[in-house]
Amino acid sequence: MKHIAILGFGIVGSGVARVLEQNAARIARTVGDEVDIQYILDLRDFPDSPYADRVIHEIAPILDDPGVALVCETMGGSHPALEYSLACMEAGKSVVSSNKEVVANYGDLLLRKAKEHGVSYLFEASVGGGIPLIRPFLTSLACDRVSEICGIVNGTTNYILTKMKEEGRAFGEVLAEAQRLGYAERDPSADIDGIDAKRKIIILTALASGILPDDGDVYAGSIRGITVRDIEAADRLGGVLRLIARTVLSDDGRVSAYVTPMIVKNAHPLAHVEGVYNAVSVTSPVTGDILYYGRGAGSLPTAGAVLSDVSAILSGAAQAEFAPVFLRKPGAAIPFGEQSFPFYVRAEGSAAEAREKLEAVCASVVRIGDGAEFETGEMTMADVKRALPDAVILPILR
Repeated sequence: MKHIAILGFGIVGSGVARVLEQNAARIARTVGDEVDIQYILDLRDFPDSPYADRVIHEIAPILDDPGVALVCETMGGSHPALEYSLACMEAGKSVVSSNKEVVANYGDLLLRKAKEHGVSYLFEASVGGGIPLIRPFLTSLACDRVSEICGIVNGTTNYILTKMKEEGRAFGEVLAEAQRLGYAERDPSADIDGIDAKRKIIILTALASGILPDDGDVYAGSIRGITVRDIEAADRLGGVLRLIARTVLSDDGRVSAYVTPMIVKNAHPLAHVEGVYNAVSVTSPVTGDILYYGRGAGSLPTAGAVLSDVSAILSGAAQAEFAPVFLRKPGAAIPFGEQSFPFYVRAEGSAAEAREKLEAVCASVVRIGDGAEFETGEMTMADVKRALPDAVILPILR
């Protein structure tokens, strides 16, 4: 019998218990032994749960029990998740995490601690929910050089932007609906302001490059200001509006990492990812383009990803995988304002005057329709703002 503990019995933690119960026989075949939940750490009690007798309120019993080989950290937030994870590894216990915040902020420290104590620290569930996305970086892509990662990694914002397009409704109205349906939190800031997606692209950047960018070095754009008029403009341009998380890794080691609303041209596969679904495209010179697609959140998909890490560790398979090392390098990411894109630009007033100002900073400018709307060639946002400081500006992904 293999004994594990769960830190946090919320949506993901309770999902881990449920999936472990449902798939007990299959997990036992994979691991080579039965897996049992010995402790559940939470501030609350769960008197109606079949696991009520395993709930504790202090970390000490888990740390002191030599029979617990592995801990599932599903708490969310950086603290006390960081301190508990470090303490577990110091006690000789491997840790599996679904916590994107703690991995993005402290992944370098956590991986170093795991190596020091001869245990594993895995975090498949931290990005993409149930999509098998992290493990390929540690296995099939471990000997390849990833040059670009581009994805839709937040289901809440994708649901909102999809509904705005399909039904022509305003942002605030669709957000309120998403909150009623449980797709958006009461405080939706982390989702709609790109914070959640930024944490995920930081993790993916570190897996691809070994560099863990500082939070402040990665730009996160919001969809709060997106209007139906912007959605309609994207359609006229032959695309859709999506919140895109993207990293481009250059041959000289520089990193371009950002999250921003973009007009995604219909020829791009991400243009067809709708609703609460996620998709991530990974590009490398050897393998080419690979697209990972599926439900990026939810109790059971995320719990399944947690248990894939549990099975890898308890079966010994994780020992054969590449163990990543994250190095913190402040300033490693190129500032967003210095990165070049083609843009959609919408100005007020004379179309001829707006075009003249744009052409002063960009050789390629194409007018769209009858108004002062343009599609530009590659240029920086700073150049666009210098030419037309009050214009609506949206990068384009072709």
